[in-house]
This record gives sequence, C-alpha cells and structure tokens, in this order.
Amino acid sequence: MTAETTKRKSTRSPWLRRGRLENVAVALIGAGFLMMFQPFAMALYTWSFVTLLAGTAMFIIVSKFPE
Repeated sequence: MTAETTKRKSTRSPWLRRGRLENVAVALIGAGFLMMFQPFAMALYTWSFVTLLAGTAMFIIVSKFPE
C-alpha cells in the first residue's frame, strides 16, 4: 500500500472534530459548576445540574470520536 491510500481525507465537518467538541464539553461543565456555586440567581442554580450533566455526557460521547 502506498502512503496515499493510507492517508484518507476525512469527510467530517470541521465542527465535528474531537478537539473542538471536547473544549465545548469542558466549557459546559465549567459553566455548570459556576452556576451551581454562585449566590445571586436561583434560576442559574436550578439549571446548573442539567448543564453539568449535559457537559459530562457530551464529553463521554465526544471522547470516543476519532481525532
């Protein structure tokens, strides 16, 4: 096999890459953490667990993507 056949161009969108989506997931986790420990708005506290859960689930799923 030649080097050209082993290196195939990915047909995925640039937005569906592991690095960017992992960064978004970590940002969601951080936002949920900040929302949970802020003393000002009850609405932020109410949605903090959902935000943390979404970020964690997204990180678990995205970490399985190829680089």
